[in-house]
Amino acid sequence: MQQGFDIRKFLDEKSVFIDKILDKYIPREVRFPQKIHKAMRYSLFSGGKRLRPILVLESCRICGGDEKKAYPAAAAVEYIHTYSLIHDDLPCMDDDDTRRGKPTSHKVFGEAIAVLSGDGLLTAAFGALSRLEDPTVIKRVLSELSEAAGSLGMVGGQVLDITPREEIPEKTPLEEYVFSIHLLKTAALIKASCRIGAFCAKARNSQVSALTAYGRSIGLAFQISDDILDELGTKEEMGKRTQKDKERGKITYPLVFGIERSKEEAKRLVEEAKEALRIFGDEAKALTALADFIVSRTY
Repeated sequence: MQQGFDIRKFLDEKSVFIDKILDKYIPREVRFPQKIHKAMRYSLFSGGKRLRPILVLESCRICGGDEKKAYPAAAAVEYIHTYSLIHDDLPCMDDDDTRRGKPTSHKVFGEAIAVLSGDGLLTAAFGALSRLEDPTVIKRVLSELSEAAGSLGMVGGQVLDITPREEIPEKTPLEEYVFSIHLLKTAALIKASCRIGAFCAKARNSQVSALTAYGRSIGLAFQISDDILDELGTKEEMGKRTQKDKERGKITYPLVFGIERSKEEAKRLVEEAKEALRIFGDEAKALTALADFIVSRTY
């Protein structure tokens, strides 16, 4: 763990600040039709680590950029992340009743409104990106985010994740399959968050490359840690039902590699991520501590 840096305090303070940014680019609950805006805001402001927008802002900052110019991008990635959680929780997907210790959107508003609230957040993301000032930056960010969130990224990863085991091609090694799930479903958007922050700062190629490597590694480590927590964590700690992956026969790192080897791989990826940050020196203290936090967290 990064010595002398209080990562939990940093995350708490950043989360409060980011909530104010998120509030700027979506309609108020009182806007007609109120039902959809209430549902969008219910999921968006139900807690969460705000990891992805933090990565956008910190990546921008350590590349010498003005964080304020990255606010719309930070909001956009969290809108997309939240939409993905709403859809993941649906009965046709993971069928979860709780998220972050609260009833999931479809339990509160019904399936139809839950689907539409996710759609609303997804489209709000691109509305937020239109607030970026530099046309060149807008183009790069749009390209990055649309790929990371689409069929070549998060959506594609979800397809792999919900594919029944008997439908996976017979000769596909499970080690490769679970790696592909994690790389697309989770790491793609986390890596994109780092790259987008760098784009907002008009970073040098070497800086973009370093943050790309960092984001990819912590994205994979994050999902491996989630797999482990689903096996070993409690509902109270996680804010949602645990051991559901095992019940559904999902292909996870612990299933394929076992708990101990999964822990070792997550730690290896974190060290790889921290190594990528060396070019930034002390400016990367927060991101370094964040990498350590990913494998030490209990939620």
